[in-house]
Amino acid sequence: MTTRANSNSSGSGRTQLTAIRNNHGKYRIPYGNVDLPLFIIIMALLVMGIVMMFSASYAWAIDEGLEGTHYAIRQMQMAGGGLVCMFIASYFDYHGFQKLWLSGGLFLLALALLIAVLVIGDSTATGVTRWITIGPVQFQPSEIMKFAVIIFFSTMIVKNYERMNQLKYGILPYMAMLGVIAFLMLQQPHLSGTILILVIGVVLMFCGGANVWHFLGAGICGIIMMVVVVLVKKSYFMVRITTWLDPFNEATISGETWQTSQSLIAIGSGGFFGLGLGGSRQKYLYLPETKNDFVFSIVCEELGFVGAAVVVLLFVLLIYRGFYIAAHSRDKFGALVAIGITVQIGLQAFLNIAVVSNLIPNTGISLPFFSYGGTALIMQLAEMGVLLNVSRQANIEN
Repeated sequence: MTTRANSNSSGSGRTQLTAIRNNHGKYRIPYGNVDLPLFIIIMALLVMGIVMMFSASYAWAIDEGLEGTHYAIRQMQMAGGGLVCMFIASYFDYHGFQKLWLSGGLFLLALALLIAVLVIGDSTATGVTRWITIGPVQFQPSEIMKFAVIIFFSTMIVKNYERMNQLKYGILPYMAMLGVIAFLMLQQPHLSGTILILVIGVVLMFCGGANVWHFLGAGICGIIMMVVVVLVKKSYFMVRITTWLDPFNEATISGETWQTSQSLIAIGSGGFFGLGLGGSRQKYLYLPETKNDFVFSIVCEELGFVGAAVVVLLFVLLIYRGFYIAAHSRDKFGALVAIGITVQIGLQAFLNIAVVSNLIPNTGISLPFFSYGGTALIMQLAEMGVLLNVSRQANIEN
């Protein structure tokens, strides 16, 4: 048995990063500092997210006959559970996920849940089916699939790393799995979630060493398949595109374009410094989904350009820190997991902000740490715990 330690030559008193190998050469639970800058960023986003979600939700809660603090209390409860998961994950050696039976089992479970949601899922008035309710618990299978793809793809890429430049091992199995996932998720339909998972998978394949020409060929095939799907579900996607191109169209502003137009009004009303915390007007039943997908619109209205810029900056710093941890990871698996988690959170934040500002069509995607939703928040914090665990074992000095 050997011991590997990364000590501080300056004797500053920081905890040493220590990892112990067992007889099989695998690492047991490490002891060391988590990445402090990342932890501070996570907590800042979480606290700011709960405050803004409360401000954005209480008018709608009262309209629904609930206490004004109902959604905020529920979100804090979910945040508490998520923080527990984050703490446990930060100490659970991430190499445990590299076991094929665990990563593969998680992927198959997520796949089964995507099928189940089409059979027993809850449908909205617009025909969207994304949630499964079991007793008092409601969850979104796509949130589980995001993490499952990161873990399973990373495991398979490391297992076949020397053969990733071959079409048989580096492209085909991953594209087949992504194709099945995309098919199931577009039946919900969940376009933004589909795009997010596809991008995560593609980034992991690219970073894992897939042949560039095979990669480009697969990308072209993927684009063709997406075009076919859009044509098949033309009516659904055409509504999205119409509301994007002309959100203030007089013929549709009371219907399909109402949400987008009210979001833009909220953003414009904020100006540079905003109307003040709690001062939003659009949250008083004008802008739907203020506690979910459009909470960032309320951030802009109440905190203005300055507050919105702070939120964007926090996400940029999280992305930077995530890639920094990946670059300093001691092994390929840790690097790929860190990249996958960082891409997921970063891209999801970008897509949400792009939707509420009408940069892209409305695709129904939440803002990490801000939007109301138990499954999403718990999964995001648990993933942050995994990322912090990678940082424990990386060559990083805080």
